[in-house]
Amino acid sequence: MRFAPAAAALSLALALSASGGFAAPRTATPRAADLLAVGEAALQAGDVQGAVDAYEAALAVDPGYTPTLLRLAEAARAAELPGKAIGYYREALAREPSNVDALAGEGSALAEKGAVAKAREKLALVQKVCGKSACAAADRLTAAIARGPRTVVKTAEVVLPDQQPVKTN
Repeated sequence: MRFAPAAAALSLALALSASGGFAAPRTATPRAADLLAVGEAALQAGDVQGAVDAYEAALAVDPGYTPTLLRLAEAARAAELPGKAIGYYREALAREPSNVDALAGEGSALAEKGAVAKAREKLALVQKVCGKSACAAADRLTAAIARGPRTVVKTAEVVLPDQQPVKTN
């Protein structure tokens, strides 16, 4: 009987924390939603840095809104920075481990980076989460795996010195 109040309080706390997972998905704050719209427009216009700036501002305004991380990852992929995109996807997955968009996005970024075997592992996870129903995220990831790694053509400029090096003792 001595432990009855503590047990009741503990069970109430567990019940309340468990019910939080069944809540409806939350929406972004109005200011963050405005910034996300600005970022989306900038990304569609080809202004990747403008989109990143708007998305980072939205993340600062509403740091708990996970879809902002997904948008940042999309912008990083548009800037051909798959490693940075993977970081954003992993942060989103740390918050929501069964987020199919984050799983598929990370798999696509891995495929773009050349880690096709890891991308196939992500595809298996996406298919497991989606179940037997048709899943657009799985289709996008399958297409990314089929495309394979992105080839990046880097150019370098050779700059010759104006003078010969001077030998000093």
